[in-house]
Amino acid sequence: MNGVENIIDKEADYTVPALQRGLRILELFTYERRELSTNEIAEALGVTVSTIYRIIQTLQGMGYLQKTAKNSYELGPQLISRGFTYLASRDIVDVAMPHLNRLRDLTSLSCHLSIREHLDTLYVYRALAAQRLSVNIPLGTRIPCHCNAMGKILLTALSETELNAIYQNARLDSHTLTGPKTLPELKIEVEHARSQGWVISRSDYATAIAAGVYNHLGQVVAAINISGADAMLASGEALDSMRIALISCAREISLQLGYKSN
Repeated sequence: MNGVENIIDKEADYTVPALQRGLRILELFTYERRELSTNEIAEALGVTVSTIYRIIQTLQGMGYLQKTAKNSYELGPQLISRGFTYLASRDIVDVAMPHLNRLRDLTSLSCHLSIREHLDTLYVYRALAAQRLSVNIPLGTRIPCHCNAMGKILLTALSETELNAIYQNARLDSHTLTGPKTLPELKIEVEHARSQGWVISRSDYATAIAAGVYNHLGQVVAAINISGADAMLASGEALDSMRIALISCAREISLQLGYKSN
């Protein structure tokens, strides 16, 4: 037992008390307790207010806590947005992975899954094609939504008011990538994507076709694509075949997420 106790003691030596307290503070917030005062936090942790003051200020400064009154706090937007984005994307990745792998095997083209994070298309999964002339975007890559096919699909989840709000101060013409240069142009392309149900884009000798993934509420929560060298998607017949396979895959993923098709 002494050996085990020694290991535990050594591990304890590497702990960071301030970090422990910071995480414990975040754990105090629940569905029933959405707002806590500094006194309540201190009492729950069994310490004085002065002991946790700097930790709370740090969490607030980083956006993990948000002040609601003079000495009261709630969970901040940084924690909520990052936490829910991660959980949502992992759930979708787990569901989409086998479908995208099958689509890759069927088409011999690279397939990607993305979600929207503010103005960016965030790549969260890829099924790599074995061919030499393939398009493989690294996981974690962010591309402005207005510059790529999946991004335009993701923007269809927004109303015109929401679209206006998030692009209110954005410069669309500051990007060298292909895409609309003004908000009115973007709105036209997003509406076209919404009515058509899919988007095709060509750039740098590559072609991508994207379609939306829907949740149980019928909302677009992700997008998938097939992408490859222009030569592989040059003919109309090949393009139609790939588009049909892509839309079928998107529908299968959506149904597994609870989407009820009409």
